[in-house]
Amino acid sequence: MIVTGTKALKNVSLIMIRKILDGLTILSTILTLGIVGTGFYTYKFVQSPQFQEKIMKKILGEVKSLLPNVLDKGLPEMTGPSVGVPKGKDWTKF
Repeated sequence: MIVTGTKALKNVSLIMIRKILDGLTILSTILTLGIVGTGFYTYKFVQSPQFQEKIMKKILGEVKSLLPNVLDKGLPEMTGPSVGVPKGKDWTKF
């Protein structure tokens, strides 16, 4: 009787472990398909012309708002005198 009970308990334990592993396998498959599907959708979305146009408009808007300030501060009103060339040398040979 003890041997039969032990075998039954062992069989029940193996069945429960098998059910848990099957559940984990299904969950893993669902998660993997979700990750792959999301990656594919994201790739297609980023490659779409609408997304690229949206990003370009956003970048150009930021650049246009910064551009006048940079040009006003960065460009000098007048440059210095030009560099003279020493007389007596033939610079056409270079």
